[in-house]
Amino acid sequence: MRVMAIDLGDVRVGLAVSDPTGSLCGDAWTLHESDMKKAAAKIAAEAKARGVGRLILGHPKNMDGSTGPRAEQSAVFKAMLEAICDVPVILWDERLTTVDAHRILHESGKRMKKHRAVVDAVAASLILEGYLGTGNR
Repeated sequence: MRVMAIDLGDVRVGLAVSDPTGSLCGDAWTLHESDMKKAAAKIAAEAKARGVGRLILGHPKNMDGSTGPRAEQSAVFKAMLEAICDVPVILWDERLTTVDAHRILHESGKRMKKHRAVVDAVAASLILEGYLGTGNR
């Protein structure tokens, strides 16, 4: 079963999809959409087109495990996705994924100016890898 991870941002949404067996991260890309309803519709269409059986939505908790406005926004987005998708949507703790994504890009030689365009896709890949690594398939 394919799994899609989502890193929700204010302007961009990072997406990553597993291989058909749900074992490895396959494609990763960035959706440029700031309207949550439009983003949800585009993600639902993409999930259907790719045969995705589960959505993993990044849930940005605070370092102490508490939730703040960003985590609440993810919960609202989860409800939007569930209303239009026929697949389960799971909130996944994504603490530090964006920080790790920036580090990975920096270490690979990408200039900081170029990070903005791909950091959300890298963060989505990290969310997907974290989920797949737990054996929750």
